[in-house]
Amino acid sequence: MSAAMPVIYLSHGAPPLADDPVWPTELAAWARQLPKPRAVLVISAHWEAAPMTIGATTTQPLVYDFWGFPQRYYQVRYPAPGAPELAAEVRGLLSGAGYGTADDPGRGLDHGAYVPLMEMYPEADVPVLQVSMPTLDPRELYAIGRRLAPLRQAGVLIVGSGFFTHNLREMNPMSGPTDAPPPSWSVEFDQWGNEVLSTGDIDAVLDFQSKAPAPGRAHPRIEHFAPLFVSLGAGEEAGVPRTTVQGFWYGLAKRSIQLG
Repeated sequence: MSAAMPVIYLSHGAPPLADDPVWPTELAAWARQLPKPRAVLVISAHWEAAPMTIGATTTQPLVYDFWGFPQRYYQVRYPAPGAPELAAEVRGLLSGAGYGTADDPGRGLDHGAYVPLMEMYPEADVPVLQVSMPTLDPRELYAIGRRLAPLRQAGVLIVGSGFFTHNLREMNPMSGPTDAPPPSWSVEFDQWGNEVLSTGDIDAVLDFQSKAPAPGRAHPRIEHFAPLFVSLGAGEEAGVPRTTVQGFWYGLAKRSIQLG
């Protein structure tokens, strides 16, 4: 039996990620260190729908779910193959645990999926399936991740895609992506998250709203932290998470982790 694939959570960035002087190189180097996946399963902060909804299993137009950017960002293409076999596996794993699923065959990849994958697999040669988050409850998402864990043995890279801190109202886009000191609430939350993850204190992560410093400023709404819970559940047997990308982008923590 082949070794299980790792599980990752990444901070995915906005469409201008492609223009960042550092981040694309970090993602590309990370991908080179991973085994080549048979397929990628993405849980993105930008798709919430209950029950868990399975996106397109054929190549569809991208979902440009952002506003106010230069026109070139709406002309990006990422024609990754669909993953119908993976979709069937996801349905089977979830239905066996009593979770319902739905299908949205016309729903293409949103920017939480294609923006990082363009840097990690620029040839668009790895099949990709995106599924929705059916809830934002940390423990329910962790349980869903545990149900998806067998996909690791089948060569599937499970990707939770969000942002380690995410408060757009307090971003300062005039400061530049990396040269201004990040705000204290973002630094403190990031340091706390690194500590609890590196010691394997998953309960603290799941209960971050009562245990982390400034959780309401780091995440006024938790959808960008929530994909982490799925990744932690899927990687429960893979050991203690380790940081692969760190630092700040316009004051937001871009910490990303790998299990396994």
